[in-house]
Amino acid sequence: MVQKYQSPVCVYKYPFELVMAAYEKRFPTCPQIPVFLGSEVLRESRSADGAVHLVERSCRLRVEAPRLLRKIAGVEHVVFVQRNVLNWKERTLLIEAHNETFASRVVVKENCSYTVHPENEDWTCFEQSASLDIRSFFGFESALEKIAMKQYTANVKRGKEVIEHYLNELISQGTSHIPRWTPAPVPEEDTHSQAGLRDPGSLEVCGPGSAQGPAPEMVSTDGDKLDADYIERCLGHLTPMQESCLIQLRHWLQETHKGKIPKDEHILRFLRARDFHLDRAREMLCQSLSWRKRHQVDLLLQTWRPPALLEEFYAGGWHYQDIDGRPLYILRLGHMDTKGLMKAAGEEVLLQHVLCVNEEGQKRCEGNTKQFGRPISSWTCLVDLEGLSLRHLWRPGIKALLRMIEVVEDNYPETLGRLLIVRAPRVFPVLWTLISPFINENTRQKFLIYSGSNYQGPGGLVDYLDKEVIPDFLGGECLCNVPEGELVPKSLYLTEEDQEHRDQLRQWRETYQAASVLRAAPHEVAVEILERESVITWDFDILQGDVMFSLYYTKQAPKPGPREPRARAGGQLTDKGWALGADYSRVEAPLICREGESIQGSHVTQWPGVYLLQWQMHSAPGHMACSLPGVEDVLMALHSPGPRCKLLYYYEVLASEDFRGSMSSLESCSSRFSQLSSTTSSSSQSHSSSLVSR
Repeated sequence: MVQKYQSPVCVYKYPFELVMAAYEKRFPTCPQIPVFLGSEVLRESRSADGAVHLVERSCRLRVEAPRLLRKIAGVEHVVFVQRNVLNWKERTLLIEAHNETFASRVVVKENCSYTVHPENEDWTCFEQSASLDIRSFFGFESALEKIAMKQYTANVKRGKEVIEHYLNELISQGTSHIPRWTPAPVPEEDTHSQAGLRDPGSLEVCGPGSAQGPAPEMVSTDGDKLDADYIERCLGHLTPMQESCLIQLRHWLQETHKGKIPKDEHILRFLRARDFHLDRAREMLCQSLSWRKRHQVDLLLQTWRPPALLEEFYAGGWHYQDIDGRPLYILRLGHMDTKGLMKAAGEEVLLQHVLCVNEEGQKRCEGNTKQFGRPISSWTCLVDLEGLSLRHLWRPGIKALLRMIEVVEDNYPETLGRLLIVRAPRVFPVLWTLISPFINENTRQKFLIYSGSNYQGPGGLVDYLDKEVIPDFLGGECLCNVPEGELVPKSLYLTEEDQEHRDQLRQWRETYQAASVLRAAPHEVAVEILERESVITWDFDILQGDVMFSLYYTKQAPKPGPREPRARAGGQLTDKGWALGADYSRVEAPLICREGESIQGSHVTQWPGVYLLQWQMHSAPGHMACSLPGVEDVLMALHSPGPRCKLLYYYEVLASEDFRGSMSSLESCSSRFSQLSSTTSSSSQSHSSSLVSR
């Protein structure tokens, strides 16, 4: 596997010319970098006007590896070739380096650049990237990879310190300013003669468009890049490899998620949650971004208003900050009627409220970062368990709690800085046994549990909270406005019918897709089948109007847009130019579906290809469409007023081995579809089945 490193932009607050003078003092030897044994110039050339200076060096680096590995390799040092292109006119230095030692077994590439700061011409930016590809190394590939990356990242920080050392040395010697390069005056009659005297090995073109410009890995400094000072100031101290992971993941998001990407603090939380393993963090973050988009979580703080029931009976709220500046959230769980809240508000409302608390917490972290001038990316939660009893261990309540923990762990990692649990009663170990397996190990290490009055005095709350913010109900002097919580009146409980209705709506939102069908503008779904005898299953409810449902087969995919394997849904997909029997064929007889009906069905495919599920507005028999409507019909329907039909639908493709029995049931051992529909009968002639229920 190729290991990559990308540095943030390091800014030297000195002019480019002075930084170059400091850089040159590193050669031919540099005592400040012990692994650098020395260098020699292989080739050197200048352009005719002296603006471009090209130098190739051979550099020797000492191998810092276990003696056994050095003995097996048979070397004590490795040789790198470095190619520097210094352009005084453009004020850039581009550096390319690669290894010569073990070049057939190990490939190391490095690219560095010194450029002028885009906003201050008296400052200099430095950036570097590197890649390591160990193809074979006597069976020690993994060990060598770890050693090489550890040594490289250790030298990264050292390299910046060396430049700063030589800058200070120059200034102490009285060199604080070096004039910029200016072209020497050239007599007009000598212009043509000098053009022919250039060194054949010199750089012919030195502008930004030169073929000898920066390597593909390097790009010019712009506003989308992170600089080291910003990371230290706003994100906290990171090791070079951690900085590299952040920059690589951020760059990947910019390329793949066009438009808005998460804030750097948010990206960093997912990297920390996966111990800066780039691929795992990327997978976790992508799943979370998809979840946020699907549930419109970004708009939660603007759209969510907790019902009066929660404001009165939910015993939780924000309360200043802890001793480290983290926002403090207090939850009086022992005083809260969790069973009553579940029965009166429902699980979904409580989950929405928990998500809103987490969104508010992130917002408060940003505010505290600005207020205190240091990075704050997590908050502290103080949980008071006085009053916790067996009634809090109600099974549906525990189930809902575990679901909330799972959602928060997956989408708000590393947002909890510390959890202080006080006045834990004897029943708490039972609760802890139930929930602790579902909490990430890194999160569990942030829990501090106090029983009885152990939270008072040294080692207790005073170690984590200022005395001025300790709540009055815990013996402090601060008046706490968090509701105490009390029993929810049973008169506020939801009826079973209301609860079932909420659960059904939640299931529809999570599983079904909504569609509108206009006159001459059907809704179509294209399902790509890769293997014959696959089973297409569907389940839909007609909410408004009458609809005719049909299933078509075609060998060619509809023109609109690229298609992923399995399926793609959305609107009108076909064109008027298609002819029934030539471009496509009907494999299911049209089914008239009346308003209020629920339809379940399946079809066993006979050929690979594209199958079209189509819902179109039902017309009188004399006006029934015999072909797929065209683009003109669709545009006319969209721009002309008229009736429309509405439906909720769900579909799925099953492998034949997953379709139980004689293909007469929609139950599947690998599908959730069985939860949505009941059994149906099959027709061996049409290889399909449909069930209509009212």
